[in-house]
Amino acid sequence: MREYDLVIIGGGPAGMAAAVSAKKAGLDNIIIFERDGVLGGILNQCIHNGFGLHTFKEELTGPEYAERYSDMVKELGIAYETGTMVLDIAPDKTVTILSSSRGVESISAKAVILAMGCRERPRGALGIPGYRPQGIYTAGTAQRLINIEGVLPGREVVILGSGDIGLIMARRMTLEGAHVAAVFELMPYSNGLNRNIEQCLNDYNIPLLLSHTIVDIKGRDRLEGVVVAEVDNGKPIQGTEVLYPCDTLLLSCGLIPENELSRSCGVDINPLTNGPLVNDKLETGIEGIFACGNVLHVHDLVDFVSAEASKAGESAAEYVLGLADGNKEETPSSEYRFIPQNGVRYTVPNSFTAGEVGEDIHLRFRVTGIYKGASIVVKSGDKELMRKKTLVLIPSEMQDVTVKKDILNEVTGDVTVEIESN
Repeated sequence: MREYDLVIIGGGPAGMAAAVSAKKAGLDNIIIFERDGVLGGILNQCIHNGFGLHTFKEELTGPEYAERYSDMVKELGIAYETGTMVLDIAPDKTVTILSSSRGVESISAKAVILAMGCRERPRGALGIPGYRPQGIYTAGTAQRLINIEGVLPGREVVILGSGDIGLIMARRMTLEGAHVAAVFELMPYSNGLNRNIEQCLNDYNIPLLLSHTIVDIKGRDRLEGVVVAEVDNGKPIQGTEVLYPCDTLLLSCGLIPENELSRSCGVDINPLTNGPLVNDKLETGIEGIFACGNVLHVHDLVDFVSAEASKAGESAAEYVLGLADGNKEETPSSEYRFIPQNGVRYTVPNSFTAGEVGEDIHLRFRVTGIYKGASIVVKSGDKELMRKKTLVLIPSEMQDVTVKKDILNEVTGDVTVEIESN
């Protein structure tokens, strides 16, 4: 059985950033397992720019951003195996893999970082009536068809869901000569970044119809059109139905963290994020198993993925080196929770240990609605730990506030995170 100090599952931006960080923190015996044929993950098909402004202080395309990290992995001599599927993770951190070159193999690890990313929500999860004709794709599948395979899925397009991939694909399909009739969004607000609404829809006169959804799909063998209706509190309003003829429907209705492996090895999952519950070191409930990136919670910027993954890599290195030195302590009893409430949907991390917080904590979360001129308030009991005034908060943009370690080390109870309207 091969033995490694650290096994990283996933060779996308999270996995590579975690590996680089762990290597720089002093770990040498690291390996990355990636199921695709190359490192980079989803970035390889994201040929648009806008990546890297926080991490590299310059604007890069997705493949360029991925190449920066893959070059670092190679320069640091970090081992990686592509075309390798991880089948199972045991609680003792034995990892079972499958590859064409080695077959099925068990790998022993002192620590594991989960960085498997996420997948798109398919049509089957949306409950849209109608037949299952050709011409219905998730936005990411269409993106791969155009940018990597060189295939245009269709000419007359409608898009359901205003996630960032859907908005970007509205522009991409237009640039390739297709006509995008409209983007329909069930919610009364967009689920994509404002800059993508401006650059991908408004610049190309593509309408975004909020509080609309598809209630029927026309066509048996090939998509012929969709019936769209206005909605009120998520329910279609009778009499508002409009038929949009089309040969292509792209679905951009949310992302789901890939946590089948996490669940199978016993990691506790947060039902609000569909990602693992983690402490301030990004360690799951199983000692020595860490999580980062979109497998933990869905991010809107890859730069935040890399920053979070770097923390996971440092924590994993600290854990393994602590084992080697015999300094691994039992979990102290003063572990407290971060509790989201009053407009905060979830937080990452979910807990911390008072007296053991080694650095300021980046508290990341999303809000449940649109808030203007509100404040982010962090409290422990009646004691206010921090307050941040904001101009506008929207669900599509992940928030990131920093809570000082000195403050957290002195608390004696759970910490709440909430939105306070002024």
